[in-house]
Amino acid sequence: MIETLIGLDIGTTTTKAVLFDSAGKELASQSSAPYPIYTPNPGWIEQDAEDIWHAVRDAIQGVLTKVNEPFHVLAICIAAQSGSLIPVDDQGNPVYRLITWMDGRTAGLVKQWQIEGLQTRVKAICGWSLYPGLCLPTIAWLRQHMPDVFKKTRYFLSVNDFIVYRLTGHRITNPSNAGGMQLADIHSGKWSAELCALAGISQDQLSPIQPAAKILGTVLSDRFELSDHLSETILVNGGHDQGCTAVGLGLISPGKMLLACGTAWVITGVITSPGQNNIPSLLDINFHAAPNLWTISQSLGGLGASLEWWSKQAWKGIEGQVAREEIYRGLNAELEESTGGADGLYFLPVTGGHSGPATTQKGGFVGLQLSHTRGDMARAILEGAAFELRWCLDNIRSAGLPVNNLWMVGGAANSTEWPKILASVTNTTLHLPQYDNWPALGAALLGGLGSGIFNSIKEGLNRFQRPTYTVDPDQPQAVAYDNSFNEYREYVTNNENLLSAK
Repeated sequence: MIETLIGLDIGTTTTKAVLFDSAGKELASQSSAPYPIYTPNPGWIEQDAEDIWHAVRDAIQGVLTKVNEPFHVLAICIAAQSGSLIPVDDQGNPVYRLITWMDGRTAGLVKQWQIEGLQTRVKAICGWSLYPGLCLPTIAWLRQHMPDVFKKTRYFLSVNDFIVYRLTGHRITNPSNAGGMQLADIHSGKWSAELCALAGISQDQLSPIQPAAKILGTVLSDRFELSDHLSETILVNGGHDQGCTAVGLGLISPGKMLLACGTAWVITGVITSPGQNNIPSLLDINFHAAPNLWTISQSLGGLGASLEWWSKQAWKGIEGQVAREEIYRGLNAELEESTGGADGLYFLPVTGGHSGPATTQKGGFVGLQLSHTRGDMARAILEGAAFELRWCLDNIRSAGLPVNNLWMVGGAANSTEWPKILASVTNTTLHLPQYDNWPALGAALLGGLGSGIFNSIKEGLNRFQRPTYTVDPDQPQAVAYDNSFNEYREYVTNNENLLSAK
């Protein structure tokens, strides 16, 4: 009988269950169908929590069917999206749809709080700047604008808590998902009475916080059709999906940083104390999914969205007819015909950047001439994202925080050219892991730690290693990019008013 672990990756659009053996080998994976998104009003982005629960059940039941030899699931552990809110009654049933972290209904309230000077105080407690979509302003908004929903709500749950309750009957959360609700004290690891009062709730309306890798209870196997594999299976406390990705990659010491580059880009590093006074103001602080560590992170917004926009324009008419890999192959071929610096052409991203995760702003090409090719324009877009990343990393380095290596995961890693550009622009070695299911792998690693398969994360990492290749900076190109970056920064600084969306 093979003893196995399930890493459960509950994302913003789908859920994936990945089955590993105790040696770290992936045995099978199963993704759910995407959950529907509802937009009842402009800027509102909601989902049905029951859809996510059904996706979890489908993913787990699906992965159990894919292994023919006898096996038993020793533990399940969750890597979950953070920031979304599920209001439930005293039986744990939703009284309103899940309000996602992408929701913008609280923008006015957040702006009001910022004008009132609450930003500094809130961040000092929870480590996070004020953002629309996080649970603190969302709960306060419900109290003001949907009092009937607010009164019906007994508990305010994250996606993690909701699924933990459905799997075990216990309401428990983990530090990193609690941190993402913007209601936890980053120093004590407990719910903040002051922030709960700002939201208009009491601390007992939130799930108790337990450490990552702690056993939460036994999975209620009667909720699954293939319950024989889940007999006495335990649920181990997991973490935020970004934190679990960092665990899986072995980013558990300062100097190692993670660049997650999908439609939006997020840079994440590791610190050993939340009380460091040299952390740049644009960086948020959260609990790491690894015990006794914290993360610093900054969303650079939709830098990947600029390339997605460009690919739709440059290869118009083939969307949905070719795989993303084919688009990248075409893009790479054109980039090879363009030289570094794109012949003096710059692209200012239309969403996001070093100064914050703006969802909308004005951008475009600067220095465009008739001699510029489609390859030059594509290169300028990739270099623009690299310049924004460097701007962020320079701020981190100037504060005395180390940036020694950068692990890159996500869509941009499919390009052979973009990592080279990023490495040379930032003058930093990039590590590109050859694997896709990082949140689930990190969760399974925590599951193995909690269930006693191994005694430390480092021991687990030795079993769960995946192949990685590195991209070093091209030093002559890095010198040339220094000049290009200074020119780019001057363009942005001189045009900040024009770039702001009106």
